[in-house]
Amino acid sequence: MILCSGEALIDMVPENGAFRPLPGGAVFNTTVALGRLGAETGYLWPISTDSFGEMLLEQLQDAKVDTSLCPRPARPTTLALVTLKDGDAVYSFYDEGTAGRMFAVSDLPALSGVEALFCGGISLPVDPCGATVEELITRLSSDSVIVVDPNIRPAFIADEAAFRARLQNILRHTDIVKLSNDDLEWLFPDMTSEQAARAVLESGPRIVLQTGGGAGAKAHYAGGEVAVAAQKVKVADTIGAGDTFNAGVLTSLSEGGWLLKTRLAEITEKALRDALTLGAKAAAVVVSRHGANPPWRHEL
Repeated sequence: MILCSGEALIDMVPENGAFRPLPGGAVFNTTVALGRLGAETGYLWPISTDSFGEMLLEQLQDAKVDTSLCPRPARPTTLALVTLKDGDAVYSFYDEGTAGRMFAVSDLPALSGVEALFCGGISLPVDPCGATVEELITRLSSDSVIVVDPNIRPAFIADEAAFRARLQNILRHTDIVKLSNDDLEWLFPDMTSEQAARAVLESGPRIVLQTGGGAGAKAHYAGGEVAVAAQKVKVADTIGAGDTFNAGVLTSLSEGGWLLKTRLAEITEKALRDALTLGAKAAAVVVSRHGANPPWRHEL
């Protein structure tokens, strides 16, 4: 099973002069996309008992995601107010005291049979949930493949030094990390994106996935670099693009039997190219329609 742990929220998406509430959150989107692509997927994150929480739970269960590990606190659901600038999504988050934000280490269950753990997003820079995710990664890192997408949003980071320290510790336990060009620029402002990606690779992860929107995606690993072009589509908006890309990559690696620590050390160029290709195909579908609406496998 691929276990995902990270924010679930409601995107308030502009539509006809108003806002439409849609299930979202970086890790939530990846979780739903994994389920829709046919991967055996579980979710570990608090889901509120409010009406927005019910919306989130319904979409997870519709995608055949195992939600049995999700706590159900009577706290509000995180909201993200979305504005679009030339089709690109810009977010303002309302997260204080929410179900996800208050996720505590004491909420972590005993776990077994986890093939890979996927984490990231706005869950990492804030506490207590950031410390909880960091602890979860540490607990599972000896046996499970750890996959992280920090999805760095500088406006959400109150203490940059503390977040950089947390991220540095997390990367020491990480096998696969996905970083956009914007993420790489924030991490290493004095380097090119290629130099930054290699610097991250040298810090511990076996694979660094680098995404550049319309410029396509690359995988950096011990054997060198693999690149695939972005699929050409008419873009409605970019909400959920990177999250869905992650799901395509993980689904391909899982189906190929690569989501094992021993096998990742021997990963081939073909396996990475196949994974990037499925990620790009899935992302192309999600950007062709409004909101984070990941594709089902038959849509590819």
